[in-house]
Amino acid sequence: MRSATLRRSLAWLAGLGLAFGAFAAGPVSAPPVTTAIPTSTLLGFESVRMPQGARLGLVGTTVLFEIDEAWGIGPAIYGAATGERGGLFVGGVELQHRMAIARSWTLATGVFAGGGGGGNAPVGGGLMLRPAATLLYDLGPTTQLGLSWSMVKFPSGQIDGRQLGLAFAWRGDFQHHDAGQAGTPVFAGRATGLGFDRMGITAGTHRYTDPGDASVHRIGLVGARAERRTGIEGVTLGLEAAAAAQGSAAGYMEILGSAGWSTEPLGQVLPGLRVGARAALGTGGGGAVPTGGGAMARLSATIEASPAKGWTIGAELGRTRSFNGGWSARSTQLWAGLDLEPALDGLSEPRGPIVRSEWSGVLQHLTRAERKDGGARPLDTIGLKLTRFVTPNLYLTGQAHSAFAGGAGAYSVGLVGAGVATRADAGLPGARFVAVFGQAGAFDLQVRR
Repeated sequence: MRSATLRRSLAWLAGLGLAFGAFAAGPVSAPPVTTAIPTSTLLGFESVRMPQGARLGLVGTTVLFEIDEAWGIGPAIYGAATGERGGLFVGGVELQHRMAIARSWTLATGVFAGGGGGGNAPVGGGLMLRPAATLLYDLGPTTQLGLSWSMVKFPSGQIDGRQLGLAFAWRGDFQHHDAGQAGTPVFAGRATGLGFDRMGITAGTHRYTDPGDASVHRIGLVGARAERRTGIEGVTLGLEAAAAAQGSAAGYMEILGSAGWSTEPLGQVLPGLRVGARAALGTGGGGAVPTGGGAMARLSATIEASPAKGWTIGAELGRTRSFNGGWSARSTQLWAGLDLEPALDGLSEPRGPIVRSEWSGVLQHLTRAERKDGGARPLDTIGLKLTRFVTPNLYLTGQAHSAFAGGAGAYSVGLVGAGVATRADAGLPGARFVAVFGQAGAFDLQVRR
């Protein structure tokens, strides 16, 4: 049993790829079989001691997919929220084992491995290891509250702390269909995948006055957003990430969770035109932007419209503030979103053909990466990719990668692009050709088997 579990764990670590079905509007027929993978999402906070004795507050989010009743594995990200290292982010993979020790009590032990950096933190090459044990108490059938003990260590850097932390967890499931069923009409009573109804790309700016020298700065941002509808009319919840693509703040990044409300004030005259407000909370910094410890909040006025079925465009104007450091910016954003599920049109039972989508974990080795000193050395990164097929052979992709080896711990890159692939049922090898565009016009061509 142990060897079988180990083999399955290694397989998940090597690929960490999930193919699943979402829905698009279309004809209706009997539903294919829906498969559900139990998941557990953890949100935690801990205060890590830095080399000179200062404290770094880390917020972590992990989504674990169940391998069997005891083991789970999935992506995780940690970011600075307090201290003076705003902009430090580390992404990677966490493997966890859970064991019931008493009624309503569970002991979770596991290890995280990932790469990242930022905030001028002494992370060396960027590799972070975090073994941890968490004692969880059931608050209800789907939620848990816990106390954690962890060790946060950057082997090639100077951070090596042991600390207690708080954790909150909730259970769910990842509903999906077999990728070979793509195009099959289906009914569904809820969103598949991780439950998001819409995903989109964003472009925005932060304009702020440096509290230190009163100079005015402007940061151009590009990013992505995922949203889901709630049971309350006009209310959405979402996640978004953006990074600097223009200006003098190379290395700036932010990750925020949000809640929004909108309404149609002119529904009879201009149906689909919605106005509202959105509040967001998260962490951000880097690129010499004075966000202090990294925790920040944003409040925006919003407007959006649907120019075509399944597509939404929008704009926002608001203000972003850090909780410490005295940083405040006037923020603007334009975005375009694609409906992943037709539940957005108000149907109680989403319907349509299954659409092939994939989440994948990536380990990438660059043989020659140019450095600021003019040299070139190898670089290793860990990343996460989302692929969504818009036709049986054409797909769009979004990717994020961070360094964990090669002496470039603060290196991260976000990419968007498109590719073509043979059909799964074509009887040919899984060759794939993809063109990916990213920061500063980065261009990447891959042929994979």
